[in-house]
Amino acid sequence: MQETTALLQIKNLRKQYGAVEVLKGVDLSLNKGEVVSIIGSSGSGKTTLLRCVNLLEEFQHGEIVLDGEVIGYQSSIDGQRHRLKDRELSRQRSMTGMVFQSFNLFPHLNAAGNVMLGLRKVRRMGQAEAREIAEKWLDRVGLLARKDNFPSQLSGGQQQRVAIARALAMNPKLVLLDEITSALDPELVQEVLTTVKSIADDGATLLLVTHEMRFARDVSNRVVFMEQGRIIEDDTPDEIFNRPKNERLASFLKSTRN
Repeated sequence: MQETTALLQIKNLRKQYGAVEVLKGVDLSLNKGEVVSIIGSSGSGKTTLLRCVNLLEEFQHGEIVLDGEVIGYQSSIDGQRHRLKDRELSRQRSMTGMVFQSFNLFPHLNAAGNVMLGLRKVRRMGQAEAREIAEKWLDRVGLLARKDNFPSQLSGGQQQRVAIARALAMNPKLVLLDEITSALDPELVQEVLTTVKSIADDGATLLLVTHEMRFARDVSNRVVFMEQGRIIEDDTPDEIFNRPKNERLASFLKSTRN
């Protein structure tokens, strides 16, 4: 039986802000088509981990490999690590799609324009091809009828769905979702989670940070619990939520039910 090579491999990742170590030797892997949710208290390093994978943060030690390619850095003959040049970083960054909690849409562009921007600037597509792909993904997230609306004319949930369409339109190998419902009013959360679940059902590879425990349980192949910059448990949703092995995880889950 042929061994499966993970799509994403994170090896002994360490990240510091000054003297403060935020990630303390994180090891994590994802296979293609897998959905992994990261849970944990605020300040545990969840968002920083995603930002390192997407090359938005530099890290001091360790290695991130995406689809067989070491990202962010290269080693020289003398064994020293060197940050890749901006052009190469941009190419590698386009291998992932990231959806942020604050949408990050451009207010001067309509929904279609926001989705088209990366296709035009990064993929160098023509106007007609980019528009066709943008409209396909807006239709996929249920917003084709709003393609000409500007962000100010859309609800928070609709803006987040445009952001999801924008990430997926780039055809990334891996999609990163960072607390994408935390800025939404409660009544808008479900429409976004339903969209993400349908994308997961289509076979996308997702690494997501979430505080929605029921969603993590329902959509994930695995759930990872982080505490103080370390991965404490990494298991199936059933094991994590019904049979936690770590006292801190049990305490955390209890606090989310209160």
